[in-house]
Amino acid sequence: MLETACPFRVNEYKENQNIADTSLRPVQTTVLGVTAKVCLVPFSLSNYNTGQLKRPKSLLDKNSNSEVTCKKSKKAEIKKSCRRLLTPKMEATSSKEESTLQKSSLDVHAESNKWQYKSPSDTVVLSPDTESSQEGDSDEDTTPGLDDFSELSPYERKRLKNISENANFFASLQLSESAARFREMIKKRQPPESKRKKPKKKENETGCRRSMRLLKVDPSGVPLPAAPIQTVLEVDENPLIPPGPLEMTPENQDDDNALFKGFLQTWAEMSKTRSKNTEKELSSIKSYKVHLNGMVISEDTVCKVTRGSISSMAIHPSEMRTLVAAGAKSGQVGLWDLTHQPKEDGVYLFQPHSQPVSCLYFSPANPAHLLSLSYDGTLRCGDFSRAVFEEVYREETRSFSSFDFLTEDASTLIVGHWDGSMSLVDRRTPGTSCEKLIKTSLSKIRTVHVHPVQRQYLITAGLRDIHVYDARCLNLSRNQPLISLTEHTKSIASAYFSPLTGNRVVTTCADCKLRIFDSSCISSKIPLLTTIRHNTITGRWLTRFQAVWDPKQEDCIVVGSMAQPRRVEVFHETGKWVHSFLGGECLASVCSINAMHPTRYILAGGNSSGRVHVFMN
Repeated sequence: MLETACPFRVNEYKENQNIADTSLRPVQTTVLGVTAKVCLVPFSLSNYNTGQLKRPKSLLDKNSNSEVTCKKSKKAEIKKSCRRLLTPKMEATSSKEESTLQKSSLDVHAESNKWQYKSPSDTVVLSPDTESSQEGDSDEDTTPGLDDFSELSPYERKRLKNISENANFFASLQLSESAARFREMIKKRQPPESKRKKPKKKENETGCRRSMRLLKVDPSGVPLPAAPIQTVLEVDENPLIPPGPLEMTPENQDDDNALFKGFLQTWAEMSKTRSKNTEKELSSIKSYKVHLNGMVISEDTVCKVTRGSISSMAIHPSEMRTLVAAGAKSGQVGLWDLTHQPKEDGVYLFQPHSQPVSCLYFSPANPAHLLSLSYDGTLRCGDFSRAVFEEVYREETRSFSSFDFLTEDASTLIVGHWDGSMSLVDRRTPGTSCEKLIKTSLSKIRTVHVHPVQRQYLITAGLRDIHVYDARCLNLSRNQPLISLTEHTKSIASAYFSPLTGNRVVTTCADCKLRIFDSSCISSKIPLLTTIRHNTITGRWLTRFQAVWDPKQEDCIVVGSMAQPRRVEVFHETGKWVHSFLGGECLASVCSINAMHPTRYILAGGNSSGRVHVFMN
């Protein structure tokens, strides 16, 4: 506690009062945790000089010389007492507390301009600037220790009060001690041990019962002898077909059946007496719609031809009888003669391949020849006149995807591979190898199709690009295409020229769009003409859709549909819908693969269960 003694108190001073009668009354206040005792003496700022303390003029006029002498002696005594009181206190207090108290005192005196600090001696002298005080300040909040500062303004009294309360509040929180305790707790705290106590094993405890058969011991506890290991041969579901020609032996009929012999004879005769179509003229859309409306389906025109899902279709060009060929994912090739009754007797099933049959064509030069291509790397020709499947091209290290005839006599073939390469095959050359292996810039080839008029051009459908090549310029190295169609955004299923003039190209893409291109001038570019919105998302278990041209009406395309009820749809090259083949109960599944007869109004569609649906007049 800091004590400062001063001779007089301000509140008790009056001009008509003698100095001798004034008593010394100290005032206590607490600032920042330090209690200070201050005594105040009145004096006038007028007539005040540095280093000289003067009384008010009224007091000097009223008092005598003895009073002045008394004043000097009193002042000396007060200085002495102040030195006596302040010296031990100042020595005991720390430098930090002393500087804090002096700073707060100086702030109060500097802001109010009502108090002055005198530094020549140890005695602190405070004097008011005015002698009068307002009586209305009695309503202000008072704090113990500040009652004697009645001459301070309300703002200064409030400020001193706040300083005192804040200092007391922070001192009561004891933040430093709490922080020290927390530091000790953090240092002492250690992560708990997470070791799980293992249960103690009890002696003479009965164990769990176990099967003696699994332990391979007999009831007496003697180990059983080891059983001999039996080797189980894994049977391949699709064994490789041996190389060389295969006899036409139907799997669902007897080979010495008279019906089968008559069937082969019928196919051979139809191939000899077929009519040759020289020129084909397009009919109007109006008459074309009339013919399509006359095509119906019945129970007699629906039959199961293969055991697995159908992946390719072909219709014999005969105008006398209706003969349909279907290739299955199991490698089977089924033939169906619709004139036989009952219909099951007209179905003959063969197994010329071990993997899916992706492409089927009747030879344009001899319709008695049915060429089939499979994923197993084989290309065979079924000769119905000799009842044999000849091997045209075989390369087991590669997987074939599609093929087409480069020449009209069907002697030269172009074969597409799944690895993006192509093979040139000449059927007149002995052996089963290719003439040339051609590399392309495509990573995969799904379909290959030759221009019907300018047969040197061929179009290939890759993964997302379609390329047009000139067959005359193909070599062994990587070949660059003449034209590339890059409008497709997803996987492409097929690309085909129009069958008569080749002036149009239809593509099927997984982005649910059928696109029609103008290929009338291949040398420059192939612009996009029409885009048809069509659902082509068949899923995992259905064969992908492939839009094909109608050979009789090359400005119309035929494609399967996912819509309900099930149907097969026909569109014009302008994008307009032409017709929908609805079968009711006879057509209860999706026909992914479809084929049209080249001269007659017959449509054949195959589904994932091996059934063939035929619409005809």
